[in-house]
Amino acid sequence: MAIEPIFIFSVSRSGSTLVQRVIASHKDVTTVSEPWILLPYGYTFRAKGVAAEYQHSSLVRAIEDFCKELPHGDDDYRAELRAVVLRLYEKAHGGGRFFVDKSPPYCLISEEIIRLFPEAKFVFLWRNPLSIVSSIIHTFKPWHPTLFRSDLFIGLPRLVAAYLAHSTQAYSVRFEDLLGGDERQWSALMDYLGIEFEPDALTRFSELSLNGRMGDPTGVKRYSTLSSEPHEKWKGTLANPLRKEWCRRYLRYLGDDRLKVMGYDIRQLVRELDSQPMNLHSLIPDLGRLVMDVAKEPVRIQVRRRGIGGPNVLLELLRA
Repeated sequence: MAIEPIFIFSVSRSGSTLVQRVIASHKDVTTVSEPWILLPYGYTFRAKGVAAEYQHSSLVRAIEDFCKELPHGDDDYRAELRAVVLRLYEKAHGGGRFFVDKSPPYCLISEEIIRLFPEAKFVFLWRNPLSIVSSIIHTFKPWHPTLFRSDLFIGLPRLVAAYLAHSTQAYSVRFEDLLGGDERQWSALMDYLGIEFEPDALTRFSELSLNGRMGDPTGVKRYSTLSSEPHEKWKGTLANPLRKEWCRRYLRYLGDDRLKVMGYDIRQLVRELDSQPMNLHSLIPDLGRLVMDVAKEPVRIQVRRRGIGGPNVLLELLRA
């Protein structure tokens, strides 16, 4: 039986490692930490987004020209890419029927992956953006205004757009709804995946080890059981006035429509943010990093103009 891929789409620090481990704790499911193998393929037809020694936009044009010579154009090209990746999943799997590919950078190319694997299963995993920002700060340190630009300002909007375009064939779920351990939430997810739900997977996942250097060792060590405790952790991290204002503007950047797709209400998030007692923890270092980010932005603009593209984060925050 051919391997059946399952893709977990999310931005970094959204709880995808825990969800991956619970799914992979079921029989007939296998996974590795974070393959990332689809990133170069996903950018094959994207003229922007890649900085390389070669001219990436020229590569895109060359491949487009090559595909015109194929009997079915770029459909033939994608079919061969799909076959290569499926063979790699087959070689990596441990005899199971399903292979879970969880790679956070796929938030940038989710649309391309869905087109490449139209028969696969796609789990769109959302998390409270304030919790994501807090977790990024705790994990990677320190806060700065252009924090995780590719995930927060490019990847998350692309994920929302991809889900809206393919909602009939995808599954949308909030991390908060899974983390509490409600078996009904997990059972519904497994039913979509076509896998028989095994309740003891909600505890057995802690025994699953993932090979690879690109995973989340912090989360693996911290979350050996399901608990709603992480829902409130963001409140202390984002309490100084600069971080609060940054978060308000970031929520406005995402906008009410996107947040509703993710399952959140912008007014409620802002109320929760504003209700937290103000403190001055890390304010002076944060102000220093703000000045540094502003000073670096002209150079970043020049780099983006040479091919990477994407939004000017500081400008977007000022507009929000």
